[in-house]
Amino acid sequence: MGYGIRLQVWGDYACFTRPEMKVERVSYDVMTPSAACGILEAIHWKPAIRWVVDKIHVLNEIRFDNVRRNEVESKIAHGNVKKAMKGGEVELCIYANDSKQRQQRATLLLRNVAYIIEAHFEMTDEAGSGDNPEKHYNIFLRRARQGQCYQQPFLGCREFSARFRLIENNEMLPQSAQRGVDKDFGWMLLGIDYIDNMTPKFFRAMMKDGVIEVPRIEEGGIGK
Repeated sequence: MGYGIRLQVWGDYACFTRPEMKVERVSYDVMTPSAACGILEAIHWKPAIRWVVDKIHVLNEIRFDNVRRNEVESKIAHGNVKKAMKGGEVELCIYANDSKQRQQRATLLLRNVAYIIEAHFEMTDEAGSGDNPEKHYNIFLRRARQGQCYQQPFLGCREFSARFRLIENNEMLPQSAQRGVDKDFGWMLLGIDYIDNMTPKFFRAMMKDGVIEVPRIEEGGIGK
């Protein structure tokens, strides 16, 4: 195990979308490990390190809300992107004001969320001679303490920005509304196994005393 950190994240809204919902967005009850990993990578990531989420603490009461939003119907065609990369003249944009592109979609999201992410990072084969665990650990600590990030972390959807703060090693954990609560959230997305041909892996998300233990993707994940 590499250098471990504890990061508290919170926000007004969150949507950790269930992949089985094809049209309307429906959030999982709690943050997914892949979303937690994305927040850590938004603060500090290099090819030399790989973040591994160990635990997710659920701090607030789980509350759902339903909203409807205007969205665009289509995506930019993959073929157009490849053509543009080869120097071809093609329009790479979608006009959101076009009535043919707009459509309303419902989203079942979470309100007033707060979590603690316990995680560590491991060195990868991409690490160079100037890379070492202490260097990257100190970079992350400095950024997290000062509220700095490479890109704005978000809670499932980019429009739901996440605020964060580092929990120091000698600091007590914040009080949780889920303390003493055990719950089975069913099968939850663990992440994408890029080594196994980009296979999505799932795990049984069991919350005990407000804490979800996260298995390693190569050990505990169940393929789709």
